[in-house]
Amino acid sequence: MATIEADNYFFYVLLCEDDSLYGGFTTDVAKRFATHLAGKGAKYTRVHRPVKVLFSQGFDNKHDALHAEWAFKHQTRQRKLAFLAEQGVHLTK
Repeated sequence: MATIEADNYFFYVLLCEDDSLYGGFTTDVAKRFATHLAGKGAKYTRVHRPVKVLFSQGFDNKHDALHAEWAFKHQTRQRKLAFLAEQGVHLTK
């Protein structure tokens, strides 16, 4: 998992139990993941239970982090997997 801790805003990707991918935005990846695990995160992760943080990327401003989240969410699964592979994250079954 790639993380830049000096930055204040993060885009992150979760792997869910059903093998789906969830992209989100936060200022604290570990805390947000714990919230998702507790069933108090996004509506999507309440149904598609997250199991692992696959990737996170830090940004020095909120706009860029939100843009990265938006761009990820508007891709096909194949493009999401290609993006993750470019970041060194490979999903295996």
